[in-house]
Amino acid sequence: MEAVARTVGYDEFLRLEAEREERLEFHDGVVVAMAAPSVAHQRLCGRLFSLLESGLGPGECRPIPGVKLRVEATNRTLVPDVVVVCGPLETSPHDPGALTNPRLIIEVLSPSTEDYDLGKKFAQYRRLPTLAEYVTVAQDRRFVNVARRVGDLWRFDESDGPAIALESVEVSLDLDDVYVDVFGDITAGDRAPR
Repeated sequence: MEAVARTVGYDEFLRLEAEREERLEFHDGVVVAMAAPSVAHQRLCGRLFSLLESGLGPGECRPIPGVKLRVEATNRTLVPDVVVVCGPLETSPHDPGALTNPRLIIEVLSPSTEDYDLGKKFAQYRRLPTLAEYVTVAQDRRFVNVARRVGDLWRFDESDGPAIALESVEVSLDLDDVYVDVFGDITAGDRAPR
């Protein structure tokens, strides 16, 4: 992650975002360029999106990859890997391209962003009142962490298999299916290392 050296307004952030190809986040006046994701990261994102789309089927909940989320309470615009929204899409009055009502957020952890995704970014996501679950998926090993909102608190469940239950959207993901063909030496039909 690389921050722009000066403070900018949101209109300027939107202009910069339109001009640049890389993903940008807005942190209360600071524009942050996100590092390009690895092949393993992108493959996991694709698998997660596909499995969620299949598991959710037709209905009110749908997965969306790489969409902006606006945290109005802290003046942040963040870009998670995959979100699930249930019901009508709600967008920010400041940015019609940024959603405000995710039920589920998934981040694939990268070595350069893992601390941020587990710490400061999760702290921002917790300010979204509709968020029920936050899932982090390791890209270098078979490991998933699910944080679930329980009243005003969060409960954490870690797993390396065989499956994870996403209670907020009533979907279970088989970790063999999540990790198949992600590590480069696994072919379709083989199973991920535990």
